[in-house]
Amino acid sequence: MSLALYRKYRPKNFDDLIGQSYLVDVFRNAAKKKKLAHAYIFYGPRGTGKTTTARLVAKIANCSSEDSLRKLGEPCNRCSVCREIDNGQAMDVIEIDAASNRGIDEIRDLKNSIRLFPNSCRYKVFIIDEAHMLTKEAFNALLKTLEEPPEHAILILATTEYEKIPATISSRAQRFHFNKLSLADIIGKLKIIIAKEKFKITNDATELIASAAEGSLRDAESLLDQVVSLSGEADLKVVENIIGKVGFKRIADLTDLIMNRNLSGSLQFLHQLNDSGANLTEFNKELINYLRRVLALSCDKNMEAVFQKDLIKDEIGKIKIHSQKISKEKLVSLLQSLIRAYSDMRYSPFPHIPIELALIENL
Repeated sequence: MSLALYRKYRPKNFDDLIGQSYLVDVFRNAAKKKKLAHAYIFYGPRGTGKTTTARLVAKIANCSSEDSLRKLGEPCNRCSVCREIDNGQAMDVIEIDAASNRGIDEIRDLKNSIRLFPNSCRYKVFIIDEAHMLTKEAFNALLKTLEEPPEHAILILATTEYEKIPATISSRAQRFHFNKLSLADIIGKLKIIIAKEKFKITNDATELIASAAEGSLRDAESLLDQVVSLSGEADLKVVENIIGKVGFKRIADLTDLIMNRNLSGSLQFLHQLNDSGANLTEFNKELINYLRRVLALSCDKNMEAVFQKDLIKDEIGKIKIHSQKISKEKLVSLLQSLIRAYSDMRYSPFPHIPIELALIENL
């Protein structure tokens, strides 16, 4: 059975970690100077590399190659320790899923285990994923370990909800925020995978996969895996059908019709979209997001720089064109109607009607 793409292409050194350059520099320097802390908190959106970075920290803490660490600040990925960690076989690197092991008993087991010396590594590394799920009692038990950590242990907490980590815990650890990945970064990584795997995926299909992942590389890789699972090739239509989300071009095409006040064309467009099996509720959500960008750009040209993280150059160009074609007042009115329509569509057995009415009211 072949590995899932997100596992197969998981970064094996800091150079492969995308979108977190400041963090890479910190850990490379720590590796070169052998100055790792005993406790870390990695927090940020899902799929941005928190658990992957925790494994990389485990590797630089235990890698047998002093040359690689001292000169590059990177694990060698050749020694037995690096290979064991990559394969999930290192006895001294213990991963705990707090979502399913959130109680005080599990943390007591960790407290007992952390006191024992490593079997074959220099450090025992404990990685607690979804750390915000731990109970209050578990956090209190964990605090005792953080107050007096053994010299041979490193504790890493990964979470998407940093605000739920008690201050008593966070104050005793080095904290690193993981940024949401840009669309360009995700597209770049997907194209590398597509080339190496020799998939036949069109550029617009790749862009839709990246956009649907909403800043999560892991989600993007999983979606790509799903798309290519049958034949190893796909175009935009195939991806739209599989993930139930339409591409940027379709949203821009409907916006063209709206800007030209073409009600007949707009209604026919929605009819065809509905007949194709597309999720109109999700489509309206994307249309609202598109139009709010159009409105923001018409109000402030500097918003273009803000959009660069989530859109590619051609998409921003299209939004700029649309921002010059409609008055702010009419756009505000349309957005308000579409937002009301979205609320109605979520619970209506006829989801096409609210969005049609929104367009009829404003065109």
